[in-house]
Amino acid sequence: MTPEELRTACDRTVPDVVAGGLRVLFCGINPSLMTGATGHHFAHPGNRFWPVLHRSGFTPRQLKPAEQAELLRYGLGITNVVARATARADELSTEEFREGGRILTAKVELLRPQWLAVVGITAYRTAFGRRTARIGPQDHTIGDARVWALPNPSGLNAHWTARTMAEEYGRLLACVDHDTGNPDEPAPPAVSAVPTEDR
Repeated sequence: MTPEELRTACDRTVPDVVAGGLRVLFCGINPSLMTGATGHHFAHPGNRFWPVLHRSGFTPRQLKPAEQAELLRYGLGITNVVARATARADELSTEEFREGGRILTAKVELLRPQWLAVVGITAYRTAFGRRTARIGPQDHTIGDARVWALPNPSGLNAHWTARTMAEEYGRLLACVDHDTGNPDEPAPPAVSAVPTEDR
């Protein structure tokens, strides 16, 4: 991918990977330029979403970004709080996040996933006006969907390692399996034991 190709991807939108009735709808902050250029979610080589998704047990093998449609086989999907691609998340305004939260709410009410998992605590706080929210299950729902805030898998998020992220994603998976009547273990506690992400 050339620098020029990445530059021209700025402000592009990328189609969601969605269907009705998903087990989990993962929601990124917004597409990176690499995602905008390729059309594949979490496409930046430094992003840990795909390895963490596998390591936590959501997928039986590590999918490549180009295989994103395979997620639907496992009842999983991807969307974003803000649709347009940028080089950095801090290029987005507070109003864009709030408008993204309104659009996301309508999307979740239409698609009715079992869980909405927002991968980025700051994006979640801003989009939904929940300034004190912490990583983990949240105390509100969107329609029938429960909400979980997950750590941002960006390689820039040094507060979380792949291991600690996989543990948190795995806590969500345990709740999903418990809710669908297929628990491997009792549902985990509602309070996360791992550090809160700062960004």
